[in-house]
Amino acid sequence: MEPYPVTFSVDYPDRDLNRLTSAFRIFTAVPIVVIVATVSSAVFASLVLMLLFRKKYPRWWYDWNLELSRFTNRVGAYVLLMDDRYPSTDDHQSVHLQWPEVTGAELSRGLPLIKWLLAIPHYVVLFFLGIAAFFVTIYVWFAVLFTGRYPRGAFEFLEGVLRWTNRVSGYVYDLVTDRYPPFSLSP
Repeated sequence: MEPYPVTFSVDYPDRDLNRLTSAFRIFTAVPIVVIVATVSSAVFASLVLMLLFRKKYPRWWYDWNLELSRFTNRVGAYVLLMDDRYPSTDDHQSVHLQWPEVTGAELSRGLPLIKWLLAIPHYVVLFFLGIAAFFVTIYVWFAVLFTGRYPRGAFEFLEGVLRWTNRVSGYVYDLVTDRYPPFSLSP
């Protein structure tokens, strides 16, 4: 079977992580989380209308959405303690997100209107995975504080949750594929 067109991975930090910034991560992340929340709002509706009426996904819009999603994922990896470097606004750091190149012609014209409905099963599963990710992150926080190392199993689980979230986002919100996302944490 062909791999899903939206790919995501984070490089495992096979080194000692900074215990001090990990201890205060909730505070150091606030400014960058505010920036992501501010910049991310109100982009989706315009794209749906563009695809519906013009069947076009402008290249500049595609590039903007891809880089914004990459930045958002760097912030997410930082908040989840997967990287101890402060998220860069332009360097990809240890987070890798790839989408297929789209112009709009290869996408269904009306499907963007109902993709959110088709993705409800994913939302339910991701809700419970989000709860699990919260508790895994607390476990990781203590592990990094005491050992300086990120437990590999916890890292792979959180990377999988982020991967699943990005696949659903690529399908529903970023509109880069009409292929339904798999129910899987694996690559």
